[in-house]
Amino acid sequence: MEEGPPRKTGMIKLNYCTPCAVSVTSEPTVPSVCLGNFTNTASLVPNGYPRFSTLDSITHIWRTLGLPNDALKSLNLVEDANLFSSSFKVSHLAHASIALSALAAALMWSTRTNKPVPVVSVSREHACAEFISERLYTLNGKRLPSPFGNLGGLHKTADGYVRMHDGFSHHRDNALKLLALYPCQLYPSRDEVALNMLGWSAVELEKAAFENGAVIVALRSFQEWDALPQAKVAVNFPIRLQKIGGERPPVPLPLGADAIKYCLQGVRIVELSRVIAGPVAGRTLAAHGADVIWVTSPTLPNQPELDIDMARGKRTVQLDIKNSQDKAQLLELIRTADVFLSSYRPGSLAAQGFSSEELVKINPNLVIATLTAWGEDGPWAKNRGFDSLVQAASGINVAEAEHFGSDEPARVLPCQALDHGSGYLLATGIMAALYKRTISGGAYEVHVSLAGVMKYLRSLGQLPKESREYNGSPDFKVTEKYMETKTTALGVLKAITHSASINGVNIGYEIMPKPLGGDDPTWLPSIGK
Repeated sequence: MEEGPPRKTGMIKLNYCTPCAVSVTSEPTVPSVCLGNFTNTASLVPNGYPRFSTLDSITHIWRTLGLPNDALKSLNLVEDANLFSSSFKVSHLAHASIALSALAAALMWSTRTNKPVPVVSVSREHACAEFISERLYTLNGKRLPSPFGNLGGLHKTADGYVRMHDGFSHHRDNALKLLALYPCQLYPSRDEVALNMLGWSAVELEKAAFENGAVIVALRSFQEWDALPQAKVAVNFPIRLQKIGGERPPVPLPLGADAIKYCLQGVRIVELSRVIAGPVAGRTLAAHGADVIWVTSPTLPNQPELDIDMARGKRTVQLDIKNSQDKAQLLELIRTADVFLSSYRPGSLAAQGFSSEELVKINPNLVIATLTAWGEDGPWAKNRGFDSLVQAASGINVAEAEHFGSDEPARVLPCQALDHGSGYLLATGIMAALYKRTISGGAYEVHVSLAGVMKYLRSLGQLPKESREYNGSPDFKVTEKYMETKTTALGVLKAITHSASINGVNIGYEIMPKPLGGDDPTWLPSIGK
């Protein structure tokens, strides 16, 4: 059936009484979650699924963050194609999270220039494409191989299934040690790994993996996840934004419409992150003009297949925080930064002297943003985790398979939705903190977790099979129109552009990827600094 032209909502007239997602107790796959202050019952389609719009989600998150309602009138959501086939509202999450981050950037521009919030436009199709950015880019006309090995993924155990992550060699080797397959003269095959998995129960293997540096989780249903202590401490709202360190005077960013071409021009970000979620947050801030210094460690393995896409817009330095000289350089960057963004397990950076309490002492106006897998609290807080592991452990994969009527025990989401959603929501929270710092001063903590975004996605409900959005239109050839080609130090890079536009304001990546560590740990000259 031929599609009509994209439908634009135009300048949206908001009804602030519109209810957002709430729990539907008759549907077992929707958790009992009350989102924010919304206690009305969502409108329902006949089969009992919640029905509400992308705008409802944006409005809910925006208002709960305490941002000005009038800014929402500047949104122009383009409701064009959905690229994802999923029972979960993945395209909804992509559209909403990217629109939120762009609207927050536009609010910052308005505050700095003393002008109205400019119109923010986001295409749903383009947002979906940006949620798979790491799969779309090419370097010198070729796609890089997957960062994941051939040993990981779903494996059967004595009483169920587990998902193993082998994206980093030390995680893979730790898993092989557990399975008595490392060290060995010949590298084990996937069949050998699968055979040794059968000698374990899923939960016992998960526990042993957590204790021994491997990354393996048991595959669970929603009901099994909900029974865990970790599920009971999961947050009901995906962004934690909290003022810390006492009262401080406002910290206005440099002003002046003539000098400011990007919303975040002159904002300084120190990013200490890896893989996808944290780097997406940093890349989003870079797209809006922030000076982002991405700090990686020379002692940890990198993932060039992901790093090339995530490095756009950033300068990169390598510092070893266990080396006193490198640590001093990093602390000096943080002392003069606006934001410190990290994505390591809770407590790991604090043990090296980078706790919020210590950082606020050297920079009392700092925004401290953190991204974790399982959240800040609970028995799993310090466990390793990645998007695919959170999907498996939390019931998402089982529920997706059940809704598709699959014979397989699990079906993954069509993209790393938790990673990308977390990244854009963290960027939104960071800009909300910068806005509040501009208005009322102070230092702030912002936290987002993959598990929290999973819970939020789950709270949006699952789509009925007859829904057009459920089936999607996964024709990735359409993404070609959203690509740009740039010459870089690594070669000719063709990659997805940012899916948001802000009327009259620049968005995009001026800095192109280079080998990690290719820059000096110093700030660029910027307005008002």
